[in-house]
Amino acid sequence: MADQSDQQLLVRIQRGDRSAIEYVIERYQRPLFNFALRFLGDSDAATDICQHAFIQFFTHVQELHADEGLKPWLFRVARHRCLDELRRQRTTAFSQLAPDGDEDGTSPLDHYADPAPLPDDLAERDDLQQILAEAIASLPPKYREVVALRYSADLSFAEIGQVLGIPEATAKTQFHRAKPLLRAFLRTRGITQAV
Repeated sequence: MADQSDQQLLVRIQRGDRSAIEYVIERYQRPLFNFALRFLGDSDAATDICQHAFIQFFTHVQELHADEGLKPWLFRVARHRCLDELRRQRTTAFSQLAPDGDEDGTSPLDHYADPAPLPDDLAERDDLQQILAEAIASLPPKYREVVALRYSADLSFAEIGQVLGIPEATAKTQFHRAKPLLRAFLRTRGITQAV
């Protein structure tokens, strides 16, 4: 099924093919999780958002049109859920601060590293991922969304525009305006590689 487009998978799902459902989850679970994690910085909330996006998908699968684009639809649902979560967090008491990581001081990103590289490479990659997550989190919200969708979910600018409900050109502009802000943040951390 790897060679099938989202449109083909959607048609199969609407006809009752359960294996196509499993494949859609397999295809989009990690990108959705990565997007929500970058957006919120909370692995538990990111997991909940992924589950919610797939539940919404299953609930509305018969209403979807094959030409709509499954990927932008899923990320739009995840984005709305992330925004809801941010609003919910703002309404909680200000004295309750969300921890930056687990009780042992590790970041939630540390639990999702690629097991293939050598330990030294893995440690360096985790550090860079953590710094990148911090850099993205430091951006203004409108830039943060575009950058998270581009880097974490690997969406095209057209797909980002669909998810955010903005023109493709606006998505490109916001992304390119965010890059100097990311570079400046990374320079404060001693990273001079271009973004």
